[in-house]
Amino acid sequence: MKLENAKALVTGGSEGIGRGIASALVGKGADVVITGRNELALAAAAKEIGAGWIAGDVGVEADAVRTVEEFVDRHGRIDILVNNAGFGTFAPLVEMTLADLEAVYRTNVFGAFLMAREAAKHFIRQGGGNLINISSTSGTKGGRGSTAYASSKFALRGMTECWRDELRRHDVRVMLVNPSEVQTGFFAKVGAKQEASSKKLRPQEIADAIVGILEIDDRGFVPELAVFATNPF
Repeated sequence: MKLENAKALVTGGSEGIGRGIASALVGKGADVVITGRNELALAAAAKEIGAGWIAGDVGVEADAVRTVEEFVDRHGRIDILVNNAGFGTFAPLVEMTLADLEAVYRTNVFGAFLMAREAAKHFIRQGGGNLINISSTSGTKGGRGSTAYASSKFALRGMTECWRDELRRHDVRVMLVNPSEVQTGFFAKVGAKQEASSKKLRPQEIADAIVGILEIDDRGFVPELAVFATNPF
């Protein structure tokens, strides 16, 4: 597809990978709106990268419905939805609480579902669109302490496969992107330390990969893509 003047909505777009994706799409000439729960952070990020913004929680159904409706009201259509909003909670199984698990699923699974559902209604009416779900390599191989986060990404991968089968007949490209470790504020939010490295991935690499798969001619698409650092050690 041609990204110039494309109408793109990026969830969780005020920081990290989401912000990197939004910035890259703006750089290609797309009309981009970012979403998130922190209105101040959204407004600041949107101003810096040249995007619009809509505050809301993807895991709240009314917010998800309103966000997509407001986006389409502004732009007349939606060409790209990037389901990027997500977070993690990490603990051994015997210490994991139901509340922790539900909170992760509320954003990573239910939020992605709600946004995809609302965008898909417009994709089908339009006769096309692009749905990109940002998962993780943790969604292909679980690990200790990752019950909530990894399983949520496995669920997102499964939903992506279902949506791909449903929406291909409507000329909708449904794609899954699995980043490996990326240098963002993700680890600090969960109380873990991430060592900075010139060899580890940045949001820019994920954004570049997404731009690349979007720019493939609409007759084809990349169903699933993993992005690893070449040599992070």
